[in-house]
Amino acid sequence: MSRKLLKSGLIVSAMTLISRVLGLVRDVVVANLMGAGTSADVFFFANKIPNFLRRLFAEGAFAQAFVPVLTEYQEKHTAEETRDLLSKVAGTLGLLVTIVTLVGVVASPVLSALFGGGWFIAWLNNEPDGAKFELATVVLKITFPYLWFITFTALAGSILNTRGRFAVSAFTPVFLNVAIITAAIFYAPTSTQPEITLAWGVFCGGLIQFLFQIPFLLREKALVRPSWGWHHPGVVKIRTLMIPALFGVSVSQINLLFDTFIASFLMTGSISWLYYADRLLEFPLGLFGIAIGTVILPALSRNHVNAEGAGFGLTMDWGVKAILLLGLPAMMGLIILAKPMLMVLFMRGAFSMHDVEMASYSLMAYGSGLLSFMLIKVLAPGYYSRQDTKTPVRYGIIAMITNMGFNLLFAIPFGYVGLAIATSMSALLNATLLYRGLHLAGVYRVSRPTMVFFAKAVVSTALMVVVLYYFLPSQQIWLDWHLFERAKALIGLILAGAVSYLLGLLLLGIRPWSIKRGV
Repeated sequence: MSRKLLKSGLIVSAMTLISRVLGLVRDVVVANLMGAGTSADVFFFANKIPNFLRRLFAEGAFAQAFVPVLTEYQEKHTAEETRDLLSKVAGTLGLLVTIVTLVGVVASPVLSALFGGGWFIAWLNNEPDGAKFELATVVLKITFPYLWFITFTALAGSILNTRGRFAVSAFTPVFLNVAIITAAIFYAPTSTQPEITLAWGVFCGGLIQFLFQIPFLLREKALVRPSWGWHHPGVVKIRTLMIPALFGVSVSQINLLFDTFIASFLMTGSISWLYYADRLLEFPLGLFGIAIGTVILPALSRNHVNAEGAGFGLTMDWGVKAILLLGLPAMMGLIILAKPMLMVLFMRGAFSMHDVEMASYSLMAYGSGLLSFMLIKVLAPGYYSRQDTKTPVRYGIIAMITNMGFNLLFAIPFGYVGLAIATSMSALLNATLLYRGLHLAGVYRVSRPTMVFFAKAVVSTALMVVVLYYFLPSQQIWLDWHLFERAKALIGLILAGAVSYLLGLLLLGIRPWSIKRGV
């Protein structure tokens, strides 16, 4: 099983790597075009709302509720009953998301006022920042339909994942990145409102993602005619699981939205600095955390359906070990190399050294929570695979309320950086509660070999930190260098860190087959 999971994880990671690299290219192009000013703040704001709802209807709560039920149907029911479930889910979800999308487009001023309170108040008082509110309502009307496209894209991806076709859904985000890059390079520079041009790039990218899935569904004989099925037993079970999961799996997204609301009251650039930091955080999170969580959910669901308690624990342990192996060095690398990475990737065009400085603080704050964010992606499936969504929702609400409290506490003394600190602290609390719940339920307990593995990974990471600080040039040297020299130095530092980390693991007795065999 561990070898199969490793293979699936590598496939998803490879496809995700392509997408994340293009995502970085997209952010580099956007940063060069708009920097961290008003246009950038508005564009990133207008993207956050449909992306938050995407987590609810598509990749987050829905997928966590849908995959275990679909797996159960594929294992215990006939092919015809499974197709009927897919038909009812597509029709029911489709109608609901269509209504939400139409309401979102029409009510974009209300949504902009709700989540951009600072801009709305400025608009009421005829202050300069009021222009951001007016612009945000227009951009949101264009980006909001992305929710409809990505919902069906995620539905198709969930179906394909349960059948072992992980590469398709992992590769799909490439099209969104290509669409935005195309808009930013060829159309936005000649536009008086580049944020609106980029919004149309989001719309087109969502449409292409949706269309890309259809041939693969046909090949799997999983393309069905949607039909309404609110009271279908499978849909009822998905609804029952999904409602509490809306909170449990989307806590981090709710926290980010609350961050955006608070940031709208702070200085211009706050939303953009948080966005660029979050994008760099999402690179290792998506490459490792989400990839591993994606491949273990179907495996855990099968373990649960077939009453394989020992297999369930081994699958969880494999996921946690993989996260520890990759998450620890990634977390410290983000913190230490925050400023060099931002300088290499974004410092050109409208993105200044001042923006690098400001974004680096939020990246270090977010980076401190990377391991917690990654563990959540692995621990949460331990509940959803057992069709238990009530327990994580309690933990999610606790973490969300804690985050809001920390936001209010830290926003005044630390500004936008305080928002990132609060998010990381609440993620740590959420991960701790998730593990504690699994442990108390007798479902999963970290094995002794994994604890020893963790200790060795910590020592190896410490060696990596020493090496990075030893070779890290001063800021003035980075400023004196041209882009090519900076990029070469950054790549050298990353390679030095990776080699020292791997050397530490080898000296402590960790071998590649330790993960492959799951021992």
